Amino acid sequence: MGMTNKPTSSPNLKDHFAHLTDPRTGPAQQHDLLDILLIGVCATLCGADGFTDMALFGRCKADWFKTWLALPNGIPSHDTFNRVFGLIDPTKFMDCFLAWTQSLRELVAVDGKTLRGSRTRGRGPIHLVNVWAASNRLILGQLKVADHSNEITALPPLLRVLELTGCVVTVDALGCQKDVAKEIHEADADYVLALKGNQGTLHAEIKAFLDDAQTRGWVGVAHQVVQTVEKDHGRLETRRSWITEQIGWLADRDDWDALRSIGMVEAVREVNGRATTERRYYLSSLPAEAARFAAAVRGHWEIENCVHWVLDVQLGEDRCAVRHPHAAQNLAALRALSLNLLRRDRQQTCGIRSKQKLAGWDHDYLRSLLNF
Repeated sequence: MGMTNKPTSSPNLKDHFAHLTDPRTGPAQQHDLLDILLIGVCATLCGADGFTDMALFGRCKADWFKTWLALPNGIPSHDTFNRVFGLIDPTKFMDCFLAWTQSLRELVAVDGKTLRGSRTRGRGPIHLVNVWAASNRLILGQLKVADHSNEITALPPLLRVLELTGCVVTVDALGCQKDVAKEIHEADADYVLALKGNQGTLHAEIKAFLDDAQTRGWVGVAHQVVQTVEKDHGRLETRRSWITEQIGWLADRDDWDALRSIGMVEAVREVNGRATTERRYYLSSLPAEAARFAAAVRGHWEIENCVHWVLDVQLGEDRCAVRHPHAAQNLAALRALSLNLLRRDRQQTCGIRSKQKLAGWDHDYLRSLLNF
């Protein structure tokens, strides 16, 4: 992934999409690429699920679109939307997305998501890695995992093109790798990496050390701890987070760039009188500051509810049956972009779905979401 065009600092989407090279030549260019993209963005903002919806939305709003788009041959057909989004290089499309989101980062969470509707008989579903700015609830970037691979190979190039200076980057267990820690450290950022059994002896050693320290009341182990209690809809959750810089005993500590601490989070959930306990373990470059560590872990967990659930349920990602690899990936980027635009809006205090409806009803509000 390489940003070949110098990004503009403008918040106007039209300026960023203008850098995208048209993949078509000759007679195939009956419709301006920018027109196709902006109709697609507007349709997705208003709840469109795919290319047929985009064409229908464009025809219904044709008079309005004619006031600010070129439309030399009218509204494109659904076949045109399908063909063009299938031809656009997803890497270059994501470059436009990344240029627009460069300044939108603080606490950064990285996690994977599957496009279930993209599965075909000869190929499994497309798997994406999303980068999420937890503090302002926006998606920073997205990258397709290589076929027959996993997040491990996709993470370093995605992290490399983001401006992460001063951020705390959280990564789930599949991305807990030495090269990921190195990439984050070289970007002048800190990391909190989740550990699970896929790390073999490292996970087992840290689990044994922290569990033993907890059993002994942390006697002789310098640490910080913080506790939070949340009660909601009959569920009581008590979460305690411990972190320590006492890692001199860890044989592999020098293999992890900037490794400074290890941590444990214990969540006790009580529902209808029944309690369940879960512990998770982490590597981190952060100092032993429990509140900061706990906030980073909590921010990462939000990606499931604030990104994946919203994309699937409210923006219809799970229902989308577009199977062409480039088209499916570009549509996923379009949905992520639309979610950012809706989330960033401060004019309305209603939910995402209500904002989508309002954008479909009110042209002025829809234009305001696009920043022009």
